[in-house]
Amino acid sequence: MNVRQEFDSMGEVSLPEASWYGAQTQRAIENFDVSPITMPISFLEALTLVKKAAAITNAALGGLDTKLAEAIAQAADDVLAENCANDFPVNIFQTGSGTSTNMNMNEVLANRANVILGGKKGTRSPVHPNDHVNMGQSSNDIIPTALHIADRLAAGVFMDNLRTLEKSLSAKEKEFEGVIKLGRTHLQDAVPMTLGQEFGAFRVQISKGIARIAHCSSHLEELAVGGTAVGSGLNCPEGFAEGVIAWIAKNTGIPFVPAISRFEAIASRDAQVELMGAVNTVAISLGKIAEDIRILSSGPRGGLGEITLPPLQPGSSIMPGKVNPVMPEMMLQAAAFARGQALSVSIGGSTGPLQLNMMHPLIAWCSLRSMEVLGSSAQVFAERCISGIKANEKRASEWVEKSLALVTPLALKLGYDKAAELAHEAYISGKTIREVVNAASLLPEEEVDHLLDPRAMIRK
Repeated sequence: MNVRQEFDSMGEVSLPEASWYGAQTQRAIENFDVSPITMPISFLEALTLVKKAAAITNAALGGLDTKLAEAIAQAADDVLAENCANDFPVNIFQTGSGTSTNMNMNEVLANRANVILGGKKGTRSPVHPNDHVNMGQSSNDIIPTALHIADRLAAGVFMDNLRTLEKSLSAKEKEFEGVIKLGRTHLQDAVPMTLGQEFGAFRVQISKGIARIAHCSSHLEELAVGGTAVGSGLNCPEGFAEGVIAWIAKNTGIPFVPAISRFEAIASRDAQVELMGAVNTVAISLGKIAEDIRILSSGPRGGLGEITLPPLQPGSSIMPGKVNPVMPEMMLQAAAFARGQALSVSIGGSTGPLQLNMMHPLIAWCSLRSMEVLGSSAQVFAERCISGIKANEKRASEWVEKSLALVTPLALKLGYDKAAELAHEAYISGKTIREVVNAASLLPEEEVDHLLDPRAMIRK
């Protein structure tokens, strides 16, 4: 491998000739070679936007030569267009401030800008990674800024994914509104309901989940840029933060604003903890929905079998003809993954001694990956499972008729104790409630039919 030599404040470093990054990135690669996990592309894209906005703003304020600013902006555009994942190899398990990732970006943009201007990689001239690309910034305020931008953008995509699922559930709610089925509590027979009502409950869970994510948006829209090292703004020119934020807001279409307190925005990751609390709730909702659908479709002959799922692939390597509920099981695993990331972010949020949180890279990876995985899984779940579900009305009706819970309306007519006695007799004899009540001649058959009509037991 061809190498080149670069220098930083600690001395000489050898690194691959083809790399766009520089000495500090190479040190980070060597120091943090502990996992295959690097920063998500969505975070790097957000950080690239911040650097472009900073260059444009610094030029507008007169602090940065226009030609250098234009080269940095062009380098940023190239990074965004080329999806240069290989240029950013730093592990997420690194310094907690994310300084290594910030310098990785600074070096990549500086080297690319220098080549654009006719220079060479590694020269740090005319564009310097610290003096020019990082002008007016610190890792301490820029990494949280990029994190908020990335999370806010990802939250928007996540909510769109959930709306796809909400729409599918809403369609099934309407389609199944006339399908009478047995309700179940404690996994035991309960009073009748409609399959539409069951899917309506699923739909409301997702609707509320979307609202919970949306509620977090305003806090994610507060940006720490301008706070530099601790929040005081040292080395940040007047008007810089406002210019950067205005440019980002205009180019993303999201109303980003300066943080109420830049000290808070650097020292704490409460916005991410709040966001992941909402993500965790959505994950739990999705897990419940997937589990319920798996139970309702169990069988086809030895389970509930009230619904059938689209047959997507053979389910067994040993049992011919077996088809498994693969999409609900995929959804359950995605939900479990997201819940684990929520716990990691919670732990990360509590690790912010004094003026700086020390788990920015981990928090970034967990929050972005969880929304990506959970959102894409929810959309696929909607498209390849929910939309193709069919009701087995005959099976659902049979469970209602056989249920001991059908005795419930008789308690008002015959009293609780007598109704319980009839239910016990039906259970012991294997007969239906209707058969036991008619055999006892306690009420006219017409009245029994009216009282035991499942539709009369259902209220919207």
